Amino acid sequence: MKRLFLTFSLLAAVCTAARPSQPVKFAYLSDIHICEGNPRIENLRRCIADINSQPDIQFTVFGGDITEFGADHEIVMTKAMLDSLAHPYWIVAGNHDAKWSESGCNTFARVFGYEQFEFEAGGVKFLGCNSGPNMRMAPALLPHESLVWLDSIMSVTPKSQPVIFVNHYPQDTSILNYFQVMNTLKKGNIQLLIGGHWHMNKVLDYEGVPGILGRSPDRGQEVGYNIMEIDDGVFSVRERILVDKEGRVVTPREGEPWYTQRFTDTPQYEPDKAAGRDNAYGLPLDYPFLKFDVNREFPQVQEVWRSQDEGDIGCAAVPAGNYVLYANEAGVVKALDAKTGREIWRFATEGKVFSTPAVAKKRVVIGSTDGSIYCLSLKNGKLRWRHRCEKSVLASPVIRKGIVYVGSSDHVFRALKLRSGKLVWAREGIAGFVECRPYLDAGQLVFGDWANTLYSLDPKTGALQWTWKTKGSRMLSPAAVYPVKSQGKIFVVTPERKTYALDTRTGEQRWMHPGGRESIALSPDGRTVYVKTMFNSVQAYDATADTAVLRWESQPGFGYEIAPTPCACSADGRLVFVPTDKGNLFCLNAEDGSVVWKHKISVALINSIVPLPGDQLLVATMDGVVTRLQY
Repeated sequence: MKRLFLTFSLLAAVCTAARPSQPVKFAYLSDIHICEGNPRIENLRRCIADINSQPDIQFTVFGGDITEFGADHEIVMTKAMLDSLAHPYWIVAGNHDAKWSESGCNTFARVFGYEQFEFEAGGVKFLGCNSGPNMRMAPALLPHESLVWLDSIMSVTPKSQPVIFVNHYPQDTSILNYFQVMNTLKKGNIQLLIGGHWHMNKVLDYEGVPGILGRSPDRGQEVGYNIMEIDDGVFSVRERILVDKEGRVVTPREGEPWYTQRFTDTPQYEPDKAAGRDNAYGLPLDYPFLKFDVNREFPQVQEVWRSQDEGDIGCAAVPAGNYVLYANEAGVVKALDAKTGREIWRFATEGKVFSTPAVAKKRVVIGSTDGSIYCLSLKNGKLRWRHRCEKSVLASPVIRKGIVYVGSSDHVFRALKLRSGKLVWAREGIAGFVECRPYLDAGQLVFGDWANTLYSLDPKTGALQWTWKTKGSRMLSPAAVYPVKSQGKIFVVTPERKTYALDTRTGEQRWMHPGGRESIALSPDGRTVYVKTMFNSVQAYDATADTAVLRWESQPGFGYEIAPTPCACSADGRLVFVPTDKGNLFCLNAEDGSVVWKHKISVALINSIVPLPGDQLLVATMDGVVTRLQY
């Protein structure tokens, strides 16, 4: 599915007809976090009614996190509320809309009709886009296709025209490729960046470019929003309060401007020069995370080949004989030559893809957010069969003895025949949507959903064997972890920052230990479980013990870390490979957790690490890199 953006040139005469000297007045809201049964619904309605009572407000801009969980019904419900505005509005997605989206971000694009916007008001060009990453727990990363779009707009915008850029995240180190975003904006007359995410009004400085963040409508019991104006070249923003801090409804009142800025008709900034960047990688010399310099410290790690996709990648890259398979977020499945990285074939689905391909008997099976499970020929990518589901298929399939097992977002887990796609069984009643790759053997199929539940099913019939639940928010669900099994126990880690060992037969908890999030691996001999925590540590547990026994805990130096990608082990069990959310790969000694080497691949989340024969690794990253490493 092609990425969509919307250019409004004629939609509202008030915007297009305005001369540079005409005043512009608009409302700005961010982080409204709509979900059923939440008082934020009433707060938003109150803000909309107040905006509609002011005929001089010309339009409204929403700065992301419009929903709490990115659910389809939340997006539809929010759209219905926003459509009651008496004038045009523009909107961008935030991390809450994108990370937990059961549709894989398709519903946002379908319901609102775009993912990027461009319009003009009072001679000022407004640009807005999503912040990424889609469907993965990681720091923000402006998607590659959004960068391409932004560059195309800035390249043709007159240098004299002021530009305002709207994005959910602050464009500082909160977003991993901030330097690319800022460099692109500096190609034109960027005047101001507007964001949210922090739920507060805040003035920031992005490499000299002014930036502001806007409050959420609810701040404690207080309800309000921001009104922004451009008058005679001066931009200003002030709060409008509807409910005071004590929760009392008040006559709407506005304070003095908390931010003002005079716009100019000439660019004030220049794109960064090469002198301030790493000559090989274009990374700022003062980049705050691990730099590519580390690759010179550990020269034993070399790239055999490297492929750069035209889009972001939200799944793993997998080896399959002479091929390497993956799919990008544009929905294109690709096969690369395993020796050279050269593209051999491609197949386009009708939606974004976050599902990792599974391969068996010269067939490739993968899910798409267009609601289909596809089976392709490994040799040439031609379609063998297609099974349609009621909603997106974000989960990664597994194959065993000619049967494909895969979850979806329509509350059904399916088993299909690999040869024909014929349904073997369908387990209905899965409470939340599924995005993980399940654990599978002859006796059980184990996977989690985004409704706090871990399931164990009979692979032959789909019969429920047991369930296990986490407590509290859905965001603490065991849904992104790839479960592992050994010594009569299923091991999972959850966003509660806990590691669990469950009885394989009953699902009863055998032990729990603090640490972890979603990244886990099992040693080849099944005796050690490796867990990456959020706070600069890796834990090694004795899988044979009936209580939580730490063999070791190390601090490799990767810092705060939220990548859900599984760790991996070398075939001989001597090494543990640890992924990070910033493109850094750590290799640890399996005996004590000491660092053997470090390697920087890109600035984005590592999606997968696959050990290959001959001391090699296949690695894919969110910003479109697939590489084969020799260590």
